[in-house]
Amino acid sequence: MDDYNKQPGQSSPYGESTGTGAQATAARLKEQVSDKASDIKEKVSDFGRKTVEKIDHSRQSAADALDQTAASLHSGGDRLSGAAHSAASSIQATAEYVRHTDVQGMAADVGEIVKRYPGPALAAAAILGFLVARGLSSND
Repeated sequence: MDDYNKQPGQSSPYGESTGTGAQATAARLKEQVSDKASDIKEKVSDFGRKTVEKIDHSRQSAADALDQTAASLHSGGDRLSGAAHSAASSIQATAEYVRHTDVQGMAADVGEIVKRYPGPALAAAAILGFLVARGLSSND
């Protein structure tokens, strides 16, 4: 009987609902979640883009510092031996690599090295992680 007088969207006296209010609430929540996810995705993308730009910008100064180190090793290499010249040449080659290779190219090269030498790459990652953790803990 009461069902005859019931309007759409109203609850019955038995606790049942027609669902239109719940559907609207669910649609609003879905839209809010979607908006938040889009905002987060945009923020992460901007952060990544800015990080790559900073790394690209610092490549030139890093290459210049490597060149200076190589030059000082070459100048002092006469006294030390061929090992110093070899190290200086390697550092100079690294400087050229850093100067002429962008971040994506470096990442691809690192990926190839890890695929080719997984054991040493894992050991190097562990050592690097230890050094970074130690550096961060000493800053506290």
